[in-house]
Amino acid sequence: MQPFPSTTVSIQRDTRAWQLQVWTSFAIAVFLCATGLAWLPGEALDRAFMVMGYVFCLSTAFMLAKFVRDNQQVQAGGAATGRDVPMWRLVVWGSFFTAMGLTGWGLVRMEINEAYKAFLGVSWLFLISSAFTLAKTLRDRHEADLAEARLQGRRAARQEAAAGTGE
Repeated sequence: MQPFPSTTVSIQRDTRAWQLQVWTSFAIAVFLCATGLAWLPGEALDRAFMVMGYVFCLSTAFMLAKFVRDNQQVQAGGAATGRDVPMWRLVVWGSFFTAMGLTGWGLVRMEINEAYKAFLGVSWLFLISSAFTLAKTLRDRHEADLAEARLQGRRAARQEAAAGTGE
């Protein structure tokens, strides 16, 4: 009789092709945004405003992705101690919408060629979209690594228990 039932556990991981696609998309988005901002015509103050806006949007996109994922885990039965206070929810969502709103407003009000505005707008939205996808992919990898480490720990404990009982 076995002291512990044997079970097969499957840990889902993203494929290398998916990881390559996510990182490549993010790199292309950063490159397109950087190129558009580096060649942005007009005043230096406008360029500085847009660079700050893009960086603010990027950082708040990662922050929002983490916030949503953390709260999803709490609702799915995770530790109740991980629940965020309501003010933090306001800060996270408020920061994201403020960053997106101010950057969009800055882009619309700039006196540059409409085609250039379109390029900056599309590359900006591509950056935000790829940032959310990258954040999810990195978090999925982290969770898979944790699950694998827990599984290895359980296997080691079973082996020690089996060795201790003389089986």
